[in-house]
Amino acid sequence: MLHDIFQRLYYIPIILAAYWFGFRGGIGCAILVTLAYAPHILFQWGGHIAMEMEKYLEVILYNVVGGITGFLSQQERCRREELERTAQGLEDSYRQLKTQSELIIRIEEQLRRAERLSALGELSAILAHEIRNPLASIRGTAEILMEEAPPAAQRGEFLEILVKESDRLNRVVEDFLRMARPEPADKRECDVNEELRNMVTLLTAQARGCGVSLDLRCGTLPRLVADPEKLRQAFLNIMLNGIQASPEGGTVRVTTSFDQEGDRVEIRFTDQGPGIAPEAISQIFEPFFTTKGSGTGLGLPITKKIVEGHGGSVEVTSEPGRGATFKVLLPAVG
Repeated sequence: MLHDIFQRLYYIPIILAAYWFGFRGGIGCAILVTLAYAPHILFQWGGHIAMEMEKYLEVILYNVVGGITGFLSQQERCRREELERTAQGLEDSYRQLKTQSELIIRIEEQLRRAERLSALGELSAILAHEIRNPLASIRGTAEILMEEAPPAAQRGEFLEILVKESDRLNRVVEDFLRMARPEPADKRECDVNEELRNMVTLLTAQARGCGVSLDLRCGTLPRLVADPEKLRQAFLNIMLNGIQASPEGGTVRVTTSFDQEGDRVEIRFTDQGPGIAPEAISQIFEPFFTTKGSGTGLGLPITKKIVEGHGGSVEVTSEPGRGATFKVLLPAVG
């Protein structure tokens, strides 16, 4: 019974050698155990091979266990080393990506700063140009008044020019500040249809003076959470453009609807004017771009800023000679 116990103990060094040193270690230890155990088999039970065959099978099993365990251990070690190499490669890639992302962030910040400076320089140049024109008129009129004493009728005309150009100058500066300065929005529940009705009532007299009619068609809309004063300003800019663009006898149509699929309110402003040239559509929301001689070119940029400040957008479609349509989209959630 003790022999059966002791011969099983040979598996411990075989398995440990296979685990520590792989296939060669398992086979090598199994061979050493065989050499150490073989004399005992030969001299103790050598004359009864048939009866003690299990001792020889045990020796074979030593080598089989050593070889298989060593092979599996070696495979596991190779996989572990491969995983470690992969992990190291991933870590190196992560560090490289982190370095590159930090570099990209710094470059993007520099580009944004350069873009802001470029935009500021461009706006400053355009603003200076817009201010220079009324200042030149004011200076020229003032010089005429200083050099000669015109009749009362002409003097009134010159003073009217001074007031008109001063108002124009003030309007340019106020529109520029309104566009450039972020103003806090006073958002509350408001009825878009009611705001549009008020705007139509306000502009009806001016539209009638231009020979243009206003047509408001209201759909069923949810109440929005928005700044009604700013929305009125945005609607006013678009409607004034439509009135000024429409010919005598024309109509500016305003329609509202609710897009349930997109969960947003749509307001369409359609005029019957000459339309917008395709190359100008991409520029109409740029500051100081205008096709009107007396315009400042800030109305539509201010409108776009207000609408986008409410989470919405402004879209324009136009065909030359067939008018233009401005579509304002506002999220229903406000």
